[in-house]
Amino acid sequence: MRNKAIEIRPTQEEDAPFLAKWLMDPAVLRWFPMQDQREIDDAVRIWVGYHRIGSALTATWEGEPCGMSTLYIQPFKKLAHTCLFSIIVGEEYRGKGVGLAILEEVSALAKNRFHIETLHLEVYDGNPARRLYERFGFVEYGRQPHFIKDHGEFIAKVFMQKQLV
Repeated sequence: MRNKAIEIRPTQEEDAPFLAKWLMDPAVLRWFPMQDQREIDDAVRIWVGYHRIGSALTATWEGEPCGMSTLYIQPFKKLAHTCLFSIIVGEEYRGKGVGLAILEEVSALAKNRFHIETLHLEVYDGNPARRLYERFGFVEYGRQPHFIKDHGEFIAKVFMQKQLV
């Protein structure tokens, strides 16, 4: 049963500052490919921009945005059955069921509105969120060992997917 303090709604442009704030946290930014303010601003614009087609969701905790997810809907018919998505939860809201609530809602949106059959994500090796994805039924289907080079350290990108059909 979902925590009653959590609500999921369509993302609005006004949610962008919350996403930017979460991404600017160095502990969070480690798990995303952006490096500086310009790159974060660009990512926020793209992520929140998907609200125009209804494929971005914002979780709120007592009315305050606490997490977001976006389905990157493919414009090509041959790829319309599959979709990459992103998810983020504000640090102070982790461990309270927000991530699970977002995964449930974004999966339902993908399947029911956009007819997605395979939902996939990319997570960096060592990211603690991977446990949540595995509990939700995502399985690893590949990895790119030298994807990110951050301060001389290589971090692998892990590809995970879940069948929605």
